[in-house]
Amino acid sequence: MATDEIDLKAQIKKFITENMLFSGEGFTHADDTSLLEAGIIDSIGVMELVTFVGNTFKINVPPEDILPDNFDSVQKLSDYIRRKQS
Repeated sequence: MATDEIDLKAQIKKFITENMLFSGEGFTHADDTSLLEAGIIDSIGVMELVTFVGNTFKINVPPEDILPDNFDSVQKLSDYIRRKQS
């Protein structure tokens, strides 16, 4: 795994931990854990992730990209951001 990918996932996990889990224990889930199925995020949480991606990585997220395939896990979100940045 490239350093950029590790850093990217760390940023995503930090955001989720601070803004959705409100936990001092950090992000304790696997990178491929479904954020929706695990109850970590709901529809409002998805929109918070979209805003996070737009503000942090300067990526325009069109409505058609707001799908579980892009936002339902740390791995999927990391892959999505990397695709949009390339």
